[in-house]
Amino acid sequence: MTRFFHAPDGARIAYSDKGTGLPLLCLAGLTRTMADFDYLAPHLPPLRLIRMDYRGRGASDWTGGATYTIPQEAADALALLDHLGLERTAILGTSRGGLIGMFLAVTAKQRLIGLCLNDIGPVIERDGLVRIGDYLGRNPAPKTLAALAEAYPRSMPGFANVPLSRWRQEAEKHYTETPDGLRITYDPALRDGFVASLSGPAADAWPLFDACVGLPLALIRGANSDLLSPETTAAMQRRRPDLIVANVPDRAHIPFLDEPEALAAIGAFLKACAA
Repeated sequence: MTRFFHAPDGARIAYSDKGTGLPLLCLAGLTRTMADFDYLAPHLPPLRLIRMDYRGRGASDWTGGATYTIPQEAADALALLDHLGLERTAILGTSRGGLIGMFLAVTAKQRLIGLCLNDIGPVIERDGLVRIGDYLGRNPAPKTLAALAEAYPRSMPGFANVPLSRWRQEAEKHYTETPDGLRITYDPALRDGFVASLSGPAADAWPLFDACVGLPLALIRGANSDLLSPETTAAMQRRRPDLIVANVPDRAHIPFLDEPEALAAIGAFLKACAA
């Protein structure tokens, strides 16, 4: 069941909170919602699963492009923890969510139990960013969910052995079918800041990764990812020899998280957080 709370600036933020035990806050990708973790949820051990829609996405308020930033989204995540009365949580961050998790390791490390990154690291490959920029903020060309599901294998290079039923689920999670065609489930203004960032120099995010020292840390990478390179993965492992790593075959950006390799890494990560 979707619930709501109000951030300090009054924005209404949607979230879900289910179960008891170790709290795991799941933070979704850039344009995505708490549905990002639907495939994973049935495979998790007993724990407290917390999810949220960032402002401008899903059921949360649209508050304008200037507010769709990692610092603001991190502040909203902390506001959610405060709303729930939680001092600390483990975080599973998919893409954008992983960047938010690393940012929190710098700004609010005392609130973190551990961090699991899904196909994201301190170096983001420009080719992957350009690909995201090509579709960000735009409605897809296919006019129906069924047509989009059929098109996914051609438009998602790097993915293989994905049944049509899964692509249909993906279409249903991330788009709304209307008489006029498919519509994105987020504020198109999200594109503004993203495109502006592409024109500037890449930020050095290694200090964010290094701030995770002392925390259980895991990394799930799509073997064909165009956002997280093998070289960056290797560099992360050199800096953190204890890094739990999964390389998921037949996946690009991003793994669905119910693949055996991903589940094994998440299981090891949760055990480390509970220790």
